[in-house]
Amino acid sequence: MQTAEEAFNESKIMDKYRDRVIVKRAEMKDLEGIYDVAVSVGKAKKTSYDGFLMDNYEKNPEKHMKKFEKNIKTLQYFYVAKSRGEILGFIMAYTAKEWLTSNPEWSDNIMWKPDFRIFQYENFVLTDKIAVRSDLRGCGIGSKMYKKYINDLKQSAINHVFSETIIDPVPNFASLSFRKKQNFKLAGIRYEKYKGKMYTDLIYYKPVFREIISKNKTVK
Repeated sequence: MQTAEEAFNESKIMDKYRDRVIVKRAEMKDLEGIYDVAVSVGKAKKTSYDGFLMDNYEKNPEKHMKKFEKNIKTLQYFYVAKSRGEILGFIMAYTAKEWLTSNPEWSDNIMWKPDFRIFQYENFVLTDKIAVRSDLRGCGIGSKMYKKYINDLKQSAINHVFSETIIDPVPNFASLSFRKKQNFKLAGIRYEKYKGKMYTDLIYYKPVFREIISKNKTVK
């Protein structure tokens, strides 16, 4: 249970950043800060209610840094949240082409809900990672990044967003809560063997709503 002193210190940290956050496309100069955020939430021990990244970023840092460097250069949808020059969080997403190039059997390995027709959702992005520095949970930084991301998708030809959330061996309750907050719907389930362990992922999706403006009304 959080002590009064811990709550006070957390409140001070939140006040420092809350109204000073900007969200922008990731650049090479952001690399070290991105990695630091990943390390703060991607450790060997996973905590369900705090949220986590699947990899242990404290192990083999050079490998992870190289992967982030490559993704900054190549991914169309890679964002960072910044304040006073500090990286506070990031979102990393793949277009369908980018994702299926690296994961060609992804769709075939999912048990889709009977009423879900994957062939109708070919033009999509997959949100691979959303991470906020561990000491800044609850500041609204994740939602702010997500808003920028979705607004950019509205200006594109992309119609759907997919996301995955681990539920076994350690359920990511923080991620599940965020999916609900952002109005995602369950589309299927996937079993994935990764580094010798079996993981169970829930697959969520949501459409990219665009405003259609007529003379009399606006329809979403």
